[in-house]
Amino acid sequence: MKKIEAIIKPFKMDDVREALGEIGVTGMTVSEVKGFGRQKGHTELYRGAEYMVDFLPKVKLEIVIAKEDVERCVNAILETAQTGKIGDGKIFITDVERVIRIRTGEENREAI
Repeated sequence: MKKIEAIIKPFKMDDVREALGEIGVTGMTVSEVKGFGRQKGHTELYRGAEYMVDFLPKVKLEIVIAKEDVERCVNAILETAQTGKIGDGKIFITDVERVIRIRTGEENREAI
C-alpha cells in the first residue's frame, strides 16, 4: 500500500476530487494548510500599507491506496491540479506498512 500526499491550490480541489472519484478513489483526507516553496510568499496591500504574506493557503490531500493504483491516482492529480504556474504544489508518495479500520478490525486492503 502507498500513501499519496498532494499539496495543491485550493481552487483546484473540486476538480481533483472529481477526477479521483472517476478512477475509483473512495476516500481521502483533506486539510487546509499554509506554506511556501519557491514562491516565497507575496506582497499585499491593506489600507494603504504593504505587508508580506509568507505562508500561502493550500489544500493537502492524503490518500492511501493499493500499490498498483498509484500511477493512475498521480496522473489524475497532475492532469487536474496543474496550471503551469508557480505554486501548483507537490505530490509525495510513501510506503504504508499497515492499515486497520477501527470499526471492523479489517486490515490492509480491506480497510482502505
